[in-house]
Amino acid sequence: MTSSGRNTPFIGREREMAELTAVLDGALDGRGGLVLLAGEPGIGKTRLTEELKIIARQRGAAVTRGACYEGGGTPPYWLWTRAIRSLLNEPSDAVLSALETRAAMIAEIVPEIRDMMPDLPATPEMDPTQARFRLFDAVTSFLSELTASQPLVVVLDDLHWADRSSLDLLEFVADEVSTRSMLLVGAYRDMELTRQHPLSVTLAALARTRGFIRIPLRGLESDEVGRLVEAVGDIALPPDLIVEIHVRTEGNPFFVTEVTRDLARAAAVRGVDFDTVQFRVPEGVREAIGIRLNRLSDECSQALRIAAVIGREFDIDLMKLMLRELPSKRFLEVLEEALSAGVVEEVPGAEGRCRFAHALIQETLSEEFSAARRAGLHGEIGEALEGLHASQLEPHADELAYHFANAGSASGSSKLVRYLLMAGEQALATYAWEEAQSQFQRGLTAKDGQAIDADKAALLFGLARAQTHALERHRLHEAVTTVRPAFEYYVATEDVTAALAIAEYPFYALHASAGLAEILAEALELVPSASPQAGRLLERYGAVTGNFEAAIKALSQLLTIAQRENDTALEVTVLNQMAGAHAHMRFNHQEALEHGLRAIELGRSVGQLQGQQQGHWWAAVALLCLGDLDGARPHAVRALALTEERGDRFNIGQGLAINEAIAQLQGNWETARDFSDRGLAVDHRDARHVFNRAVLEYELGDFDQGDSYLGRLVETMRLSPPAPTLEYSITSLVIGVAARITGAARQFDIAEAAADTVLSSPSPLSFFAQLARTGLALIAVERGDVESASEQYDALRPWRIALTGMNHVCGHRVLGLLARTMGRMDDAVAHFDESLAFCRKAGARPELAWTSFDYADILLQRHEPADQPKAIELLDEALTISTELGMRPLAEKAVALKEGAERQDVQVNAPAYPAGLTVREVEVLRL
Repeated sequence: MTSSGRNTPFIGREREMAELTAVLDGALDGRGGLVLLAGEPGIGKTRLTEELKIIARQRGAAVTRGACYEGGGTPPYWLWTRAIRSLLNEPSDAVLSALETRAAMIAEIVPEIRDMMPDLPATPEMDPTQARFRLFDAVTSFLSELTASQPLVVVLDDLHWADRSSLDLLEFVADEVSTRSMLLVGAYRDMELTRQHPLSVTLAALARTRGFIRIPLRGLESDEVGRLVEAVGDIALPPDLIVEIHVRTEGNPFFVTEVTRDLARAAAVRGVDFDTVQFRVPEGVREAIGIRLNRLSDECSQALRIAAVIGREFDIDLMKLMLRELPSKRFLEVLEEALSAGVVEEVPGAEGRCRFAHALIQETLSEEFSAARRAGLHGEIGEALEGLHASQLEPHADELAYHFANAGSASGSSKLVRYLLMAGEQALATYAWEEAQSQFQRGLTAKDGQAIDADKAALLFGLARAQTHALERHRLHEAVTTVRPAFEYYVATEDVTAALAIAEYPFYALHASAGLAEILAEALELVPSASPQAGRLLERYGAVTGNFEAAIKALSQLLTIAQRENDTALEVTVLNQMAGAHAHMRFNHQEALEHGLRAIELGRSVGQLQGQQQGHWWAAVALLCLGDLDGARPHAVRALALTEERGDRFNIGQGLAINEAIAQLQGNWETARDFSDRGLAVDHRDARHVFNRAVLEYELGDFDQGDSYLGRLVETMRLSPPAPTLEYSITSLVIGVAARITGAARQFDIAEAAADTVLSSPSPLSFFAQLARTGLALIAVERGDVESASEQYDALRPWRIALTGMNHVCGHRVLGLLARTMGRMDDAVAHFDESLAFCRKAGARPELAWTSFDYADILLQRHEPADQPKAIELLDEALTISTELGMRPLAEKAVALKEGAERQDVQVNAPAYPAGLTVREVEVLRL
């Protein structure tokens, strides 16, 4: 192997380098790849990537590098910021061309771009989730476009220290690599990982990426250790000593190198007779590094310890401030000594900055101070940073917060809170939700036990905004719970502007409606009734209230304001809200369709993508419920495409769910499964996708898988607060559906408790109430519970719902089953006729098959002369559909019932079986 020219020769790793160069060759030919190097500290991950960079450049590729640092106060996306900065040092025409249309977005995380392009326009206002998607897309398309003119290698070091947002961006970029002339190489310490570590989640996602390879690095072999010893120390050691070094260091190249240099120094002093040379193998990292550092002057060692407290990378001007007692000339001599010894190195492309040559060196040096002295130094560093960057503190907020946090009580909490607030806002501005959440939470911890004040209120509002984007769907209510004290504080202190900022913030309404409606109602009292501010609040209020009359009144007022102010964008939003009110509160789907179509039309006229997306979604929902699945599909497809274009995480789930529902209702199981997989990849606890998948698995006869998804849904419900939400209503429904398909009466107590949580609410959304009652209805049918069946029949019948986007059981069939349970056979037949007509019109084949089966069963129980032939005809239809679609449970039921009918086990003149019997109970009586 050739040497890179660095101090340590490159020995061994032939196999690993062959794997890397093979992937590089593929990338040079347009078949990009992703390689992750894993191993312990000092094992040679960084050195291997250095060798790869040399080979890549020799073969004509551009190379850039980003690195992470542990706890050093680096801002979100630092990994990518450094990699992009490297490309912008003396940028080529290709780099400038690729950057041109994306500069404004990328400048959000690389501020230097605005220095390069002072006339760059500000980024347009957009939904934060959409803006994050735009940022990710801008970075990805920037790198992808570069590969059109020159292959690109991106090296990402120390991923175990990466922030969550950097890892999310890595996943985004990795999806594009396989079709580009791009090689992504990441390195991380596998010993650092736990199941809860952010990188563990990313590794699982990256493992599914096309072209992914993981290369574990282990210790060198004994002969490789001998070659490394000879090359490093220019000495030949006895074989038994080589073996000892190999055993004691476990082949770790860093340890081997440090031991060898120690032996070489001893040999130079005492001669090369190793029988007379005293030597020892260091016991650990700090001892190995200590041997090297002992060769430095006291002043240099002390300076490096202080630099180590600053971080893996440090600003020379800041270090000079911390060593102000050293004359300028002596400071430069100390710095040169550290550079010459290879302990630190200059950061390429970052004038005035240095970094420790190895993370182990920085870690070891910083730990040589006592905890108290280290805390004091952090406080001094924070003060020095304030002075150094007094005119522009915001870009250094993370670094300042880091040092003041580690200063403990030495500097008090006021500065810490100030910079944590600043750092949190910076993270929000760059859509780094998890990092923002962490910063605001740390600020609240610093103020724990204190009465609420302006700073605490600001921290609470910041945390709530971060939670809105960072939390899983079933936990979104936490954001409103978090922000409530801040809202009350602003109202009490008459800070109307701040109170309205909370009320108008786009918390995801249906998932946080319980507390948000109260906030909005109070906020409406703070503004004039006919003002635009009132209009915006009314829009929000209409989305969260469960009262149809109040919602429509509020939305009508807002529509008047929007039309009066010629605010078309607001009008689009209101139309979509009105569509939702009609669809989910009154099941008036024709009205919902008309509002949705109008929203699409107006949204196009003003280029409002979100309004168009929501309009298409409501149109798809309305057409599905009206029985026009073929008409619903194009709207569902367009809604999803617009959502993906905007990068809205929660609405992506919504768009996938409506497409999934349409496919499932038509019996296109594999298409539905694909949408389900995509939805669960976004949020594995999303009740919509978990419900759909559970029903799908039950329909196809995989009861174990169905039970698994049902269990996940029940767990998600229990993790959610008791409230009239989708998580509770859908749990009741899926248990009822599962019982109807499998014939097994299980977990009815859970279903009833979940339904009671929804129905006992003062004003549950009608949509959620209908789902819960449908679940209770199916349970009543399975139990033969006449009293419960009568209650659900009276509640469900006025709504006259056939299908919705969530319950795949035709409402007419449910009413028919309830009527049969109540002994009202003629009413049951009428409802089943309605169900047949609707399902045939809609093309809802699975539900048509179930309707045919249940209808036949009722006819066979009624025993009228014309019923038996019709029942057999219906069973033939049920059997044909269920067989074609692979619905094994239904097919088996249909075969058994048809065989019984054909054997004339059911006599035309025989008395009817008692009302309320299940299919299985009837079959037992027939036998």
